[in-house]
Amino acid sequence: QVQLVESGGGLVQAGGSLRLSCVASGGIFSWYAMAWFRQAPEKEREFVAARAWTGGSTLYADSVKGRFTISRDNAKNTVYLQMNSLKPEDTAVYYCAADLRGLGTLVDSDYEYWGQGTQVTVSS
Repeated sequence: QVQLVESGGGLVQAGGSLRLSCVASGGIFSWYAMAWFRQAPEKEREFVAARAWTGGSTLYADSVKGRFTISRDNAKNTVYLQMNSLKPEDTAVYYCAADLRGLGTLVDSDYEYWGQGTQVTVSS
């Protein structure tokens, strides 16, 4: 089975940057679709970004397009979320997810494996 461990969350002022990391173990990482979702207090889980299997496409929520970048390092079994120009509205718990089918969709139910989440707090 696949296990995912996120890191890199923290506190940052509006306009700042953070890079989240998610390390995967188990399976063939290059075949996974990897995604980031987030959940703010009192809100449902929200799609942020996804990357399909290596050589596939990327997908971003409109709210983060142009500010966030998802990337992957297959040699390290790691997916990253580079977050720039952060806004208070970005405050949430961020979750890494993997789909072994490699599709890279924006639907949370398409992802079989999830990390524990990492808190991102953006102050105004």
